[in-house]
Amino acid sequence: MADTSDPIKDFEKWKKKYNLKKARVKRERSQKKKPEWQVERENIARLVSKYGDIDSKEVIKFSDFPISKKTLLALQECQYRQPTEIQKQTIGFALQGKDVLGAAKTGSGKTLAFLIPVLECLYRQQWSSVDGLGALIISPTRELAYQTFEVLRKVGKNHDFSAGLIIGGKELKGESEKIHRTNIVICTPGRLLQHMDETAAFHASDLRMLVLDEADRILDMGFADTLNAIVENLPAGRQTLLFSATQTKSVKDLARLSLKEPEYVWVHEKAKFSTPATLEQSYVVCELHDKVNMLFSFIRSHLKKKIMVFFACCKEVQYLFRIFCRLRPGIPVLALHGKQQQMKRVEVYDDFLRKKNAVLFATDIAARGLDFPAVNWVLQYDCPEDADTYIHRVGRTARYKEGGEALLLLLPSEETGMIAQLQEKKVPVNKIQVNPEKLQNVQQKLEAFLAQEQEQKERAQRCFVSYLRSVYLMKNKGVFDVFKLPLHEYALSLGLAVAPRVRFLNKAEAQRAEKKPEEDEELSSFKAQLRGDGPRQEESEDDSEDDDDDDDGDDEDRAEAPPVDVDDDDLRDLDFLTLKRKDVFNTEEAHQAQVDDSSKTKPQKVTKFKEAKKILKRNFKVNTKVSFTEEGQAMQVWPPVQRSAASQDAVQEQDEEDDVSGINVEKAKERLRREDEEFDKREYSRKIKAKHREKRLKAKAARREASKQRGDKSEDRDEDDEDEVVAYLANSGEEEFDPSTLPDPDRHRDNSDDEDEDEPAKRSYSSSEEDEAPVRKRKKARQQQEEEHAVLDTGLSLAEDEQLVLQLLSGRT
Repeated sequence: MADTSDPIKDFEKWKKKYNLKKARVKRERSQKKKPEWQVERENIARLVSKYGDIDSKEVIKFSDFPISKKTLLALQECQYRQPTEIQKQTIGFALQGKDVLGAAKTGSGKTLAFLIPVLECLYRQQWSSVDGLGALIISPTRELAYQTFEVLRKVGKNHDFSAGLIIGGKELKGESEKIHRTNIVICTPGRLLQHMDETAAFHASDLRMLVLDEADRILDMGFADTLNAIVENLPAGRQTLLFSATQTKSVKDLARLSLKEPEYVWVHEKAKFSTPATLEQSYVVCELHDKVNMLFSFIRSHLKKKIMVFFACCKEVQYLFRIFCRLRPGIPVLALHGKQQQMKRVEVYDDFLRKKNAVLFATDIAARGLDFPAVNWVLQYDCPEDADTYIHRVGRTARYKEGGEALLLLLPSEETGMIAQLQEKKVPVNKIQVNPEKLQNVQQKLEAFLAQEQEQKERAQRCFVSYLRSVYLMKNKGVFDVFKLPLHEYALSLGLAVAPRVRFLNKAEAQRAEKKPEEDEELSSFKAQLRGDGPRQEESEDDSEDDDDDDDGDDEDRAEAPPVDVDDDDLRDLDFLTLKRKDVFNTEEAHQAQVDDSSKTKPQKVTKFKEAKKILKRNFKVNTKVSFTEEGQAMQVWPPVQRSAASQDAVQEQDEEDDVSGINVEKAKERLRREDEEFDKREYSRKIKAKHREKRLKAKAARREASKQRGDKSEDRDEDDEDEVVAYLANSGEEEFDPSTLPDPDRHRDNSDDEDEDEPAKRSYSSSEEDEAPVRKRKKARQQQEEEHAVLDTGLSLAEDEQLVLQLLSGRT
């Protein structure tokens, strides 16, 4: 076969390659001679020159963007190679320095869409720690800020910028020492404003870029005042990026941020549905009291799945988390809510991130932005506030081309309004039925748990009140109507025997009843006047709060269901507009006259002492404690059988003061004086006995020394007698009993008492005539005490006396 190659063309190709290689080597040599900072500036200038040529339609991978090698290398190491649609359309505008409003479905990669421009902006400016704050990223929740910070650490690890996570729940002092040297701050609004107010070295006058993650939530009324105060401290020449799955178009909200001709990018604006196509969504209509059983049955049937369950309030999460841990459904159960400490929240976040099969009970703090891998199910136990909240909740599953399922539990009163909102937001949701045979009833187990633990019962009551409050404060009254809820059945489903009384709900019902036409008000008051009954007077808030506390408890319902203390925040937003009544028939004046007459004859205020006396007169059974002796005899231990003289006098005096309001100061002083006298007598008696005992010990020591010198062993027996255990029987209000008057139970009583008492004296002290005088004195004193205490009154019952004697006998043997 003949060679058809052209040597001239081959030479031209070789020459071209040679020239290119020669030019590259020459350029590299010239760059080696230049300082590093100059080379860096040339690279930055070359990248900036390409910003105007960016075409989002031609971008296939991240290397097609004019971004720095440090950022590209980190993206490749993190396996980020192809940008998503929101990243393609927003990174180009952000690199050019334009304000951007980005909106895309959940799980579409909005975090990288603003982190890459932040890194490139500071890279272009050659930012350093000396320059201070250059970029500010604000997130609505701590968990989302923590997640963004972790992504920034991976993507920007090749850059020399300093980054800080500024959130609540951490030590403020440590943050204050470092925040003025931080280039990129990722924070929550409240903590950032606190540093702006309290940290003198922190300022944002040189800020280049502001990013609001989940912007619609931050621009909401909950953060309105905080955000306005933050924006006042930021320079006007900054670049602003806003990202969210449900972006706001409110001109009022955007005007607060001073945006300059922003580029609005909504990737899925023309999409058929506003949720991911790989997400299967359904809802179930069930009664309120069946929700707990349905939740437990659902978890039991999905033990190999990763599930997130959303609740309306923190106290629901707290109670149901502890109850489900006790029920042991067969899968790990975790809880994440705003009442937890920050370290606990981070621990739960990381734990659920690692687990393959687990259930996470959470409030809406976990509904936005959090990227948990491989979540199979999102179960919404309580109806979301609106369709946007629903979209964010279900967005925790079916993330970036992955599949997932979502289930929504709706009450019959919530179905019509909520489904209409979801259809308006282009959310496809199908209604399904649950097989009643598969439901497991756990109500009896919950009742058993609450009966055993008072703390769990209190949590159940707080859960009950908090849920009703959350429903009551919802703005959309077409979906949420607290007055349609079956309260008694709901309380039973939580394990409570009766429904706790919710005071703010009772007030709301009363005020709701007042919202009638004025003609009806006038007609009802006229009929009441004809019947002779005045119109019912409105109770003030303080009176209604204390109404049941002052009640004697004759009402059976109140006795069975004590009132539950509602938190202060449960009483918020209860200022209703009330109709002003027209006093056509002068009923108010007549009623006011009746009130004045009744106030004149109103009895004096009942004191706490009188309330206690009333309770005692009802003959309540007091708990008693009974113990049994070795012979099987019952002995009452509590309450004491006898009272002290002072306490008896006090009770007698209080009985005399029954008709007098308050405390008689003079009698109280007299009672205290008598009690002091009794105390002084007891103290004096104790000191005298201590002195006598000291004298006896000294005499015994002297006798011991004398006996050692004589070699007599009779003192040994005397020491045994002196070292006997003495029991002091004290009766309150009387002098202490002298134990020396008790007979010796170890000796036989064959002879007379005098003979028995003479024997130890003769046996112990016959060796020395010098010791006979103290013996005779002791014998004479003992006889006098026996004459004075012929009948021993210990202040105890007969059974207690017998038990005491048995203890003394057993102690001596």
